[in-house]
Formats: sequence, C-alpha cells, structure tokens
Amino acid sequence: MIKILFAEDEQRLADLVIDYLSAEGYQVEHATSGPVALKRLETSTYDVLVLDIGLPAISGFEVCRIYRERGGSAPIIFLTGQNSLADKERGLDLGADDYLTKPFHIRELGARLRAITRRSRSNVSARLEIADLALDSSTHTVTKGGVPLQLMPREYALLDFLMRNPNRTFSQNELLDRVWTKESEASPDTVRVHVTKLRAKIDSPGAESIIKTVHRVGYKLEA
Repeated sequence: MIKILFAEDEQRLADLVIDYLSAEGYQVEHATSGPVALKRLETSTYDVLVLDIGLPAISGFEVCRIYRERGGSAPIIFLTGQNSLADKERGLDLGADDYLTKPFHIRELGARLRAITRRSRSNVSARLEIADLALDSSTHTVTKGGVPLQLMPREYALLDFLMRNPNRTFSQNELLDRVWTKESEASPDTVRVHVTKLRAKIDSPGAESIIKTVHRVGYKLEA
C-alpha cells in the first residue's frame, strides 16, 4: 500500500483529496501546517509527499528543503495557487518532482501520483520483513514463515503502519489518526480490539507478542 503525506490547510480540499485517494487504495496521512508535516516526517516514512506551498507557520518550500537536507528521498508533488515560473523553479531546485496548480481536477492528482510512483519504484518499500513476518504491499499479502495470513483490511493497514515504524511507540489516539484517518466512529477501544485480533493472527503460540503494550502509553512493534 502506497503511503502518502498530504499537507494542506484548506479543509474542504483536504477532505475531497483524502476521500478520493483512500478510495483509490492509498494510505493517506494529513497534516494541516508545516510544523505538523515536519513532525510526521520525523516519526514516519512515506512513499510520496504532496505539499501545499502556502502552509501555515512553515511553507511547503521549507518542509521540502528540510526534508531533503535530512536525506529524505520520497518524491514530492507541490500544490500551488500561483502559476508562477519563479515558484516552480524554486520548488524544483529544492528537490520537488512535480507541480499541480490550483484549482485542479482530483483525477489529475491521481494520474500524477500514478506516474510519479511508476518512476520511483526504488523509493517505494514494497516488501517489509520483521522476524518471520513479511508484508508485500505490491501484492497486498502477509506471510508468516512463508505461510499466507488472512488479514482483514484494517488489520493489514495497522500491521503495515507498525512494520514501517518499528520500535516506535504510538498511543491509541495516534494510531486512530494514522490508520483510521476518516472513520469518525472509531475509538481507542477499536484500536485495542484490532491489536488483539492482529496478535492472534501473527504471533507464535507460547511466544511473546511482537506487538508490545507500553503501559499507559500505547503500542509498538518490536523488531
């Protein structure tokens, strides 16, 4: 599953884009400002970044610059309300890969994302392996010791997120925000139930769970 960081402060546009991309099979995390986007980039990895240039507090340009200086290599698409050649030159010089000028058709963003991910397959972590677990996002499959596991979609998304962020502890609310982004009825109890079900499918009988409970904090997948 391709994971996107989408940084946009205009809520109506953000809701439209998130709904569309989620329906297209992408995992989307939303940031409403430059500082929030940078915080997400410190704690998670992404396959593509979609950044609005006019983000509050820290611009999309600065987010791009800092991310590239830290060694971030995921492709970046800028969203801008200005059809300015100077802005485009600046963005490309900072390390952006593509531009989309507002207003745009949502399907054009989808087409740009498909094109950019085809060009950068080497940057997309298709196969994740921890212990005897292997998750292949290109085929949407999970195996344990080579044996296929049958996971429900949200169980798969939870495992995918934890495997991409090993040894990091996330609270229940953080997991709700990252894995259940658009499900308003989800609650901390929802997280606990899915962790329990996931453990039952991926853990070895008699062995400690690979998903650790950090008392009064949350959960982490221990590599």
